[in-house]
Amino acid sequence: MPRLSLSYQTASISLFQFITILLLGIPDTIISIVSTCHSDSSNCVSNMAVSLIFYLLTAGWFAIIMVLGHMAQVKRSRQFAAILIGFEAITFIVAGYIDFPHDSNILSKLTSALDALLSLVVIYLAVRLFLSGGRRIVRKQNPLSRNRKSA
Repeated sequence: MPRLSLSYQTASISLFQFITILLLGIPDTIISIVSTCHSDSSNCVSNMAVSLIFYLLTAGWFAIIMVLGHMAQVKRSRQFAAILIGFEAITFIVAGYIDFPHDSNILSKLTSALDALLSLVVIYLAVRLFLSGGRRIVRKQNPLSRNRKSA
């Protein structure tokens, strides 16, 4: 059975991050709009506009991250990997340290926690890609397992 190897799969993980954050963002945005309209009907339309703009900006941010992840993987580029690390570090700080403690509902907390976790995974993979210097990333083989195969 083939093992899932995430040696430098920044494109796959950043695509997964993009899809999950956008899918979780839809109900989160709807909850925000409904709760504001329910509590303060005078600000309903303005809150809806702000929530939709924020959702679109979030989609744009994660689309940029997805493209950077793809470019870093396909080109095995240290520059794209470094830029991706910077973008994901900003995402981790915002999701983990700013959003998560202040989120009001469980869906928002789940979205922020998942975003922070996926950011760490992408940072880990991008650092491995950066340190490889554009070469292929291979696992180090255990010297004991090599001796057993030849015996």
